[in-house]
Amino acid sequence: MDISRRDVFKLASASGLVAAGLAASKPIIKPLLAQDAPASEVIEGEMLYRQLGRTGEKVSVIGLGGHHIGRPKNEQFAIELIQTAIDRGINFMDNCWDYHDGGSELRMGKALQNGYRDRVFLMTKIDGRTKESAAKQIDESLQRLRTDRIDLLQHHEIIRLEDPDRVFAPGGSMEAVLEAQKAGKVRYIGFTGHKDPLVHLRMLDIAKQNNFRFDAVQMPLNVMDAHFRSFERQVLPVLVENEIGVLGMKTMGDPYILKSKTVTPIECLHYTMNLPTSTVITGIEKMPILDQAFKAVKTFQPMSEEQVNALLDRTRQAAATGRYELFKTTSKFDGTAQNPQWLG
Repeated sequence: MDISRRDVFKLASASGLVAAGLAASKPIIKPLLAQDAPASEVIEGEMLYRQLGRTGEKVSVIGLGGHHIGRPKNEQFAIELIQTAIDRGINFMDNCWDYHDGGSELRMGKALQNGYRDRVFLMTKIDGRTKESAAKQIDESLQRLRTDRIDLLQHHEIIRLEDPDRVFAPGGSMEAVLEAQKAGKVRYIGFTGHKDPLVHLRMLDIAKQNNFRFDAVQMPLNVMDAHFRSFERQVLPVLVENEIGVLGMKTMGDPYILKSKTVTPIECLHYTMNLPTSTVITGIEKMPILDQAFKAVKTFQPMSEEQVNALLDRTRQAAATGRYELFKTTSKFDGTAQNPQWLG
């Protein structure tokens, strides 16, 4: 039975539909560090786990990037890579309806058989901006992932100023997502984007106008972001203050930040882990890169403000114009711009 828009936004849900407004964005004078956030941490085996916002869910500080898992030519190797990551303690699985035309979800669905599904926190994303397209993509993702539930479903590529309006419009994708949540197909709700912090802030504001608070938000967080159109400076404080889970991505710029020759992969991971992130999603397509991620966890120590500033000073000149953050300054990473039909 169809649910009216008014009824949809009255649904009591795990996402915490709230009357309280989101805090306004505030400039920060000093870096916001992991120890500034209220989330608890625990070390188990090789992995560090943090709380995902106010959800109470325990997620690994390293998340397995879904796009990269679709890159190996050998599917069986990709499946073994996913399972090895889980066996060693990574429980946050990233994916998206459109990655490799669904190939990434298909691979992950196969990898999560034989008990692996119950050991992970499974996230995927949809591109649809209409209720019809979003509902179709949710069901396709569930089929590919071979599961009856998605732990975190995110509106993907909120990169245009009008995207928030489309998501929350009558007949928009949020109606389909909330209906899926009510049906038990979705547990928590978030959104992602990589273009400009102003778009993220607008999405949060439009959500507030609809009495909705997201469970998690994904955005670029890296050693260069602080210098240019900064999500760390403008969006991160709002998320922390409102107990919204922080998902960091583009830690190495895929991998353009490394091409600047100013930082190492371990330094990139340590910097983003040092922020109040719940999970740092990183691309892992080879066993040595998986080992590198675990080395970053093993060697991570909370960085002082002085250490953070020293690293930022080192990257300041290279970061000034965004030339190593191509996801902000070009359309190279804008899958929905290249495939507008995904939006519906």
